[in-house]
Amino acid sequence: MVHDGRIQLPDFQRPWKWDDERIAALLATVTRDYPVGVMMALETGGPGTRFKPRPLSGAPVGRVEPELLLMDGQQRLTSLYQALHSEAPVETMDARKKKLRRWYYIDIDRAVNEDIDREDAILSVPEDRVLREDFGRGVAYDLSTTENEAAAGMFPFRLMLDTQKTMEWMFGFTAGDPARQRLWTRFTSKVLNNVGQYQIPIINLTKDTPKEAVCTVFEKVNTGGVPLNVFELVTASYAADPAYFEEKGKDFQLHEDWERIFNGLAANTMLVATSRAGGLGNTDFLQTVTLVSTYFRRRGRKGADPYSQPAASCKRKDILDLPLEEYLEWSPRVVDAYHWTARFLRRQCVFQVADIPYTTQLVALAAIRTVLGDETDSDETYAKIARWYWCGVFGEQYGGSPETRLPKDLEQVVAWVRGGREPASVGEAIFQEARLGTLRSRNSAAYKGVYAVLMRQGCKDWTHNREPIDERIFFGHQVGLYQIFPKSWCERNKVSRDKYESIVNKTLLAHRTGQLVGQRGPKNYLQSLETDTGLPGNWLDDIIATHLIDPACLREEDFERFYRERTTRLRELIEAAMGKSAIPAAVAPESADDYESDPELVA
Repeated sequence: MVHDGRIQLPDFQRPWKWDDERIAALLATVTRDYPVGVMMALETGGPGTRFKPRPLSGAPVGRVEPELLLMDGQQRLTSLYQALHSEAPVETMDARKKKLRRWYYIDIDRAVNEDIDREDAILSVPEDRVLREDFGRGVAYDLSTTENEAAAGMFPFRLMLDTQKTMEWMFGFTAGDPARQRLWTRFTSKVLNNVGQYQIPIINLTKDTPKEAVCTVFEKVNTGGVPLNVFELVTASYAADPAYFEEKGKDFQLHEDWERIFNGLAANTMLVATSRAGGLGNTDFLQTVTLVSTYFRRRGRKGADPYSQPAASCKRKDILDLPLEEYLEWSPRVVDAYHWTARFLRRQCVFQVADIPYTTQLVALAAIRTVLGDETDSDETYAKIARWYWCGVFGEQYGGSPETRLPKDLEQVVAWVRGGREPASVGEAIFQEARLGTLRSRNSAAYKGVYAVLMRQGCKDWTHNREPIDERIFFGHQVGLYQIFPKSWCERNKVSRDKYESIVNKTLLAHRTGQLVGQRGPKNYLQSLETDTGLPGNWLDDIIATHLIDPACLREEDFERFYRERTTRLRELIEAAMGKSAIPAAVAPESADDYESDPELVA
């Protein structure tokens, strides 16, 4: 129906797309025959449905008038259509919002293995169907031909709804091999049949539905999807625990325990937001306890090699299966670990909840502290954890679904501290110098990371300049980000918006200093700063240099040289934090056009 145009979108629907990991998770859900929720559609032809239609993303244009307008379910249906039916790569993005065109495959061997999570069997590959590794120097999978797909045992999702093409692919895969024939039979039963027979409930609003009701749907129902709240399910489960009731004479109330923990964290750390919006949440806390609990409970049973299949786990199923007695055992130590985590962040110059690059990374950080305890206090261990942390931030590794990364990071960082080899998240982390030019959003982890490491290396405010910016100065003088070459100057001098909005052209200044800078050109505002502070020009230049800025570029108002040189200095600062070299812009160029734009996030 999507392909034929019989179901379309009302034109006022905001276009959007799911990221790569979320699409892979959706495909895994469908192959397991798990529910993906209800969709809602509106019949056309009535007084309340006179909206201009448009096809779902990727569908042909102008075939027929739609019978239905999709009111809720755009992302799910678009993702399924593009992956299973459109015969073109799926238009998506990575966790950084960088645009991607991907094909999706399922590993037949892994898909039928009950010990392997189905999401771990889904493979996302680039448009040319070649998945590269080692920064493009090696090839992990070449699926550019049907023969290569069959040899690798990677079945393409684009064929799943086409019986004839699936049969042709199967003959190439089995090739008369009895073992492969048996494997295909199991794959058909466990995967293909689930997809072919999959059903999604749809609420159909009749064409007589009044416009007021349609408006209500978009105000109250179409909210972008609210995930199942695991915390509420665990709360209900713990309240029904008979052993606790028998011992204490009352039910265990998880929400009351979390309220106590939350208030303690709110009073003594920056990890939670008092508005309850943002920061560490109740599910994050449960995830941490589950990570630690499974780490200790399963190590003897699953083996002790952290670089193979990890023993720890924190998927939804694991959280739901967390016994109350284990929650009660580990929860106090996890609370202590989060207080340590807050102190760790302050040493990295992250002072408020809005500036935490990844809340999900804090789950691993607190779990690592819980397992290692006082071992984290040695200088060598602390340096390793800090390096792992910044590799996660600048490698932008925690932007998607973290359930697979969290257990690996817990086990591998602990092993590294105790003499093992470098964690995969450190070895695999890469930062591309060109990324600095595309960091424009306050919601970007790497964007937040840049101004944190800038403070960490000792930048001073240009008027309150006796000491480097620390937590006291940060809050006492309302430090924020300001453009070094202001917007009005850049527009007058034909500087591209991509450059003047990037993090390269921003730095941390006290509120009053930022007001003095204003929208004037650098030559002008430097004169005002000299007058205001009473500092000789060369002294002020030394202070400006603590921001990795060549003051001569400001005095000469040479934006291009400033931008080029500061990009180099920021790259070197990031390399020092990660403990590894970045990829030069000449090797891996990027531009703002490579990323999904969202002007609301630019600041």
